[in-house]
Amino acid sequence: MFRPVLPVIYASPVVPAMFDLYVVTDSDLSKGRSDAEIARLAYEGGADAVQLRMKHADGKEMLEQAVAIREAADEMCRFFIVNDRVDIAMASGADGVHLGQSDIPVGTARELMGESAIIGVSVDNVQQAVAAVEGGADYLGVGAVFPTSTKPDACQGVGLDAIFSIRQAVDVPIVAIGGINRGNIQDVIRAGADSAAVVSAVVAQEDPRAAAHELRDLILKVRPHIPPENLR
Repeated sequence: MFRPVLPVIYASPVVPAMFDLYVVTDSDLSKGRSDAEIARLAYEGGADAVQLRMKHADGKEMLEQAVAIREAADEMCRFFIVNDRVDIAMASGADGVHLGQSDIPVGTARELMGESAIIGVSVDNVQQAVAAVEGGADYLGVGAVFPTSTKPDACQGVGLDAIFSIRQAVDVPIVAIGGINRGNIQDVIRAGADSAAVVSAVVAQEDPRAAAHELRDLILKVRPHIPPENLR
């Protein structure tokens, strides 16, 4: 099975951004389409990474979707991340796992998954960001940047200033998340995020492939205009 070549990741200013557009699944918004179907459409539209997020699924169902997404990611040489569940990530051969503040420590996940795994951590302030990087996180999910109903457990509306402040404090890639859509996706990149994670802006659309394509295009168009102080 063909696997994408993963970058060597260190907490260093020379680490390239791993993703442009990062799509998070949500079966409640997907209009009857499975997480794997949404993932494939997102990849076809240009998403660099898909995170499987199934908060209410049992392990068997989640693993089935994870295996299918892994196959799609392999076909298109894209990244596949699993939310929270290190066991599902390992069993499906995912590229990595994304952890919340109340999940297992990064160090434990690293011991289980190995040095090549991509491990992201959700943060909403500088203190959490610094602690996550010191713990070995490869990237940070910062948010919720704008108020959102898709992650009610997240700190709501931390704003663009939080991205800028965290960008000045850490050297690992930042993935902005929370309430991001075609109208504000360029703002989070200008503020210092390397990537943007979206849920409803792709998952809930009639044509997820076209939505992903448009969003990634907006990211690429704004990159040449980012202020130097907002770059890693």
